[in-house]
Amino acid sequence: MNQGKVKFFNESKGYGFIKDNETDKEYFVHVSGLIDEIKEDDDVVYDLTEGRKGLNAVNVKLA
Repeated sequence: MNQGKVKFFNESKGYGFIKDNETDKEYFVHVSGLIDEIKEDDDVVYDLTEGRKGLNAVNVKLA
């Protein structure tokens, strides 16, 4: 699993971005891909899957 930090998450719209700890790349995350509730600055682990506009974070849970 990848490790990262939640850079931004909008609870009312249900999406945000996670910044990967190793590569500094940012990945889109949707509320449908969450296992745990997340908020900005949370440390998380996640998997990546191909989405419509690139890689998306899925199976996101708190580290």
